[in-house]
Amino acid sequence: MITSTSNPQVKNLQQLMKKARARNTQDVFLAEGMKMFEEAPKERVNKVYLSKSLYEVKGDSFLKGLPMEILEDHVFASVSDTKTPQGILCVIRQFHYQAEDLLCREHPVLLLLEDLQDPGNVGTILRTAEGAGVSGVFLSRTSVDLYNPKTIRSTMGSVYRVPFFYTEELKDILPLFKERDIRTYAAHLQGKHSYDEEDYRTGCAFFIGNEGNGLSEELSSRADIKIRIPMYGKLESLNAAVAASILMYEACRQRR
Repeated sequence: MITSTSNPQVKNLQQLMKKARARNTQDVFLAEGMKMFEEAPKERVNKVYLSKSLYEVKGDSFLKGLPMEILEDHVFASVSDTKTPQGILCVIRQFHYQAEDLLCREHPVLLLLEDLQDPGNVGTILRTAEGAGVSGVFLSRTSVDLYNPKTIRSTMGSVYRVPFFYTEELKDILPLFKERDIRTYAAHLQGKHSYDEEDYRTGCAFFIGNEGNGLSEELSSRADIKIRIPMYGKLESLNAAVAASILMYEACRQRR
């Protein structure tokens, strides 16, 4: 049992929790909570850390032989990203997709996220993408790290199942869409048509912009069509995750 926060493993977990560079160097990420453990692909789990309290209640038989360590409760709290830890933390090997992996379905539905900065937004988008049957999510390199613990938690396990790909410039992906007749739509205040007036039953991709600034002019100008989500009152825009969800589920509705 690990009883000190000075333990090298604990120090490493703290680095993995806080720093993307540490996660990328070791090619792993952290997933906390029982649901995230239960849904994790077991072949990708490097190690599981249990709090002493959880171990005393559940033992370790549910781990099915996975490598594990027990931490004193106060030590576990030092590596947890939540106020009320559930007592289980997994070190999991990162996923590595290629752009082509997101394009392998016939008539895919895709998302392009430009410079999104809120971990909760990106995690929620990934979670909703799974529910709406989206084929994959492209992110600009300037977007938040998807392996940020807050993002991972917000995905509620969808990070294990939804392909994603970071690219330096989202515009560099667009020729691949042209080759496959994937129509692109920019969610934009100046959109000529309402989002529900378009046909998304063939391959389509939605552009979603930064929470504060929206889509860049450079990217939005490259979309085949600009669409808008009608709003009442004095609102000028919707939360990025909400806007993305509306568009994804409209595509889902049309394909039922």
